[in-house]
Parts: sequence; structure tokens; C-alpha cells
Amino acid sequence: MKIELQGISKRFGLVLANQEIDLAIQPGEVLGLLGENGAGKSTLMNILSGLYQPDTGEILIDGKPVQFAGPGDSIASGIGMVHQHFMLVPVFSVVENVILGVEPTGKGDFLDLDTAREQVQQINARYGMDVPSDTLIEDLPVGIQQRVEILKVLFRSADVLILDEPTAVLTPQEVESFFAIVRALRDAGKAIVFITHKLHEIMEIADRVSVLRQGRIVGHGTPSEFSEGDLAEMMVGRPVSFSVGRTAATPGQTVLELDGVTMIEGGQDVRLSDISLNVRAGEIVGIAGVQGNGQTELVEAITGLTGLNGGSVRFLNNEITSSSVRARHAMGIAHIPEDRQRSGMVASFSVAENMVLNSYYDDPVARGVQIDWQQVHDQAAEACLKYDVRTPSVFLGAGSLSGGNQQKMVVARELERDVRLVVASQPTRGVDVGSIEYIHSQLVACRDRGNAVLIVSSELDEILDLSDRIYVMYGGRVIAEFDNHRAEDGSGGADRNQIGLAMAGIGTDDSPSDATLMGASA
Repeated sequence: MKIELQGISKRFGLVLANQEIDLAIQPGEVLGLLGENGAGKSTLMNILSGLYQPDTGEILIDGKPVQFAGPGDSIASGIGMVHQHFMLVPVFSVVENVILGVEPTGKGDFLDLDTAREQVQQINARYGMDVPSDTLIEDLPVGIQQRVEILKVLFRSADVLILDEPTAVLTPQEVESFFAIVRALRDAGKAIVFITHKLHEIMEIADRVSVLRQGRIVGHGTPSEFSEGDLAEMMVGRPVSFSVGRTAATPGQTVLELDGVTMIEGGQDVRLSDISLNVRAGEIVGIAGVQGNGQTELVEAITGLTGLNGGSVRFLNNEITSSSVRARHAMGIAHIPEDRQRSGMVASFSVAENMVLNSYYDDPVARGVQIDWQQVHDQAAEACLKYDVRTPSVFLGAGSLSGGNQQKMVVARELERDVRLVVASQPTRGVDVGSIEYIHSQLVACRDRGNAVLIVSSELDEILDLSDRIYVMYGGRVIAEFDNHRAEDGSGGADRNQIGLAMAGIGTDDSPSDATLMGASA
């Protein structure tokens, strides 16, 4: 089935999200779709999925114009979308999740689970997905859960699959297995739209690539026609450096030390188990791991957001296990939270107000019980200029900024003060390559000023590029540590494959055996 988008435009108020877009999605190929935040990718795919209707232009399927009044029409036409955030019921089995909403029935309109199971197993075998039909979703690894999402759209006879950031939560080994499935789908004649910000993945998996910038197609061709630098420049409109410029670390005193940290939720659910690690001045330590293995709780333990059930946290040789969040902030601990919208900013506040969320009570902003707003505005303007926060005014609501500028605003607030430790959780999540480049440079500069930096990221490339040492978390435990020192010529560093295996809990004394993990996905 061939899909053509012709002259698609979509406006939201004064914002032109899509402008005269022409795009062809061919059967038997993978189309890579690139673009920075706000480029119009999501709007375009929501139009194709029936969530939005275009203001102008049309959609053609095999040369015939179609109109989608809603997502049901799109699904009925053979278009399925696999979202970045899984839409699965944890306590349902694989089969129950796959058939939810389109349940086959037999005599007396009773659910025919045997027929459903057989159909799912046939799809499973056809594309080599190797998903256990009757296992509960909550008992499956993340990589297998994603295959269930693909099974769902295939069960609905989709000929066009839209994959939105499909590798965001996968280990390197899981990415390789996932790519094998994508190629099997392509070879079976399916048309696939692959949306990602990881340029090396586009180079590896895509047959064609289209680049969106400011709502328009600015580049199109085969991956062999472009370098990663070419694609990045098309995305942001300027050359982008992929080199972090990290020189060898010169670690000093221990700034942060965790000893036997344990966190139990609800009296029985162990979130952290006997965590011991340290971060020294003048180094960046990375925490690698598939999301959901205790990284969020680790950051909360360090920053004081959640109490501990055991163990201790020390900062510059001072016990801070029971210290408040504000006390830790005053000591010189900066925190870039993993979710800027929920924990890093107040969208309805101005940029200037957000810049003083954690310092409005300190000099030079505080004047007794009042706030010196002129000082606030001056500081905010200076920080925006220094950290490249692009806003027409510091009086503008922070919610109106792009994702990348919101993140740079949070980074500016946390780094533009006297700090000794920076805890950066998912520091570049959801931002474009240009903003990633800038945030990385600021974190390295912070290290080079003699501060300790702890980075938690689900992006292994980010961990490898920035970190001098790497801890791997699995199941709420630190199960491996790697030295990531590199020589001046770029040689050396931690082994990516070994880190990937540790992220999956394989090959360490504290993790399940290979056979146990393989059995979970068989």
C-alpha cells in the first residue's frame, strides 16, 4: 500500500506547524523522518493517524484520495502507529493486550481466546518476534513489550507502521534485534515510517530519509547521500559538532559518596538495594541503564526528595542523609530533573520567575521579605544570553518556549550559581541536536571548573560521550562499573557491548543468568 501526502498544511492559531508538505511512503521500504522539536513531525503523523485533519492538501492511498474523520478511519485503512510510550495493560497477557478492542468472538458472542492466540502466534512466527503469548506484560522485559505494541498494529492488518522513537528505551543488543524485526517487516512489503533523533540509526535502518525544519521538508534522499553532519545541519539550519571535546579528567576529592543506600516503597517493594558509589571533583560519572531500574529513585535519594530505609549519603564528608532539599541546595548541590515539565519549571511563570524558583529567598534577589524584581530580570536576561536560551523576553511565559529552550533555561538556573555537585537526570531528553550540543558543552565545562557531575541517562551514546566513569544499574542495584578514560587520539574507553549486556542484566554476579533472561523472552 502506497501513501502520498500532497500539499499538507496545518495551522494552530498563529503557528504554522506544517507547510505544503509532500511526502511519499512506499511499500517495502523504511522512511526515516528527522526533525528537531517543533519541526512538525508529530503534527504530520497525527494527520496521517486521523487525530488531526489538514487545513489544506490531501492524503492518497494507492492513488485515491481519502479523508480520516478519526483514528478509527486511519486504522481501518491499514495505518498503525507504535507510540514511544507503551499503551499496554500490565496485568493482561500478551494475547489479551494484542486483541484489546478487536476481540474475536465465537458461538454466543463469547470471546474466542484460542483463535486469538493462534492468530497472534502466526504473526509472531512470520516476523520472528519471539513473544510469549500468555505471559503477563509486567513480567516481560521492555524490549519484548515493544514487540507487543508492534503485534497490536499487525493484528489489525496494518500495512503502514509509524514507529515513534522506537529505540528510546532499548539496550544496544535489543536495538539490533529490533532492527532485524523492522527489516523483516519491510521485506514482507510493509511500509515503515521511522521517527528518531538518533542519526546513526537512520543511517543504518532507513532506505530513504526526509528532514523537516520549521514545518517544511528541507531535505530528502537516501542515507548514502548524506553524512550525519549533513542531516544534523539540515535539521537545525547550522553546522553541528558531534565532538564533546572532553579531555582527560583530573579527579580530586570525593564530593558525593553513597554507602549501602536502600529504598523500599510501601514496606515491601525494593526500589534501591545496597547502592554504593562515589563521584569526585573534576569528573563526570554516568549512570547507565534501561529506564525503570532505579535511576529515578537514586536521584531522589541524592537530592533529598525521598527518604531512605537504609544506608547513608555523604557530601564533602558531611552526612546529609536526613538533610532537606533546601539544605542540600544551599550546600552546593544542583539538580537538573528528568522531567522539566513536572519537576523543573512552572509553565505559567515567566522565564525570569523560573530562573529564581530555588533562590528567590537568597541574596541578591531577596530584600528582606520582598523580592528585588529588577535584580531578577537582570539576572535572567544575563543567564539567557550566556546559556543561549532563545526567548524574545524574560517576561514571556516559560511554557511558550520550545523544549530545547525550556531545558536550557533549567540548566542555566542550576549551573549559574556556586555549585560543587551537579546531578543531571536525562539532561537532553526531548531536545534537538543543537540544544544537545550546547548542554553537553556546559556539563563538560562544569567538570573542568573542578565540580563533580553525575549524569543519569537512558541514552547510552550520551553516557559514553560524557562520562569518565560509568556505573550500570539493573533491578535497583549497581551491578557493574567501567572506566571510560580515552586517549587524546580518541582510542580506549569502555566497551559498548559489555555495557549493553550489563544493562540487560547479563554477565554480572548480581544479575539473573543468561538462561533466565533468555527464557523471559522466549
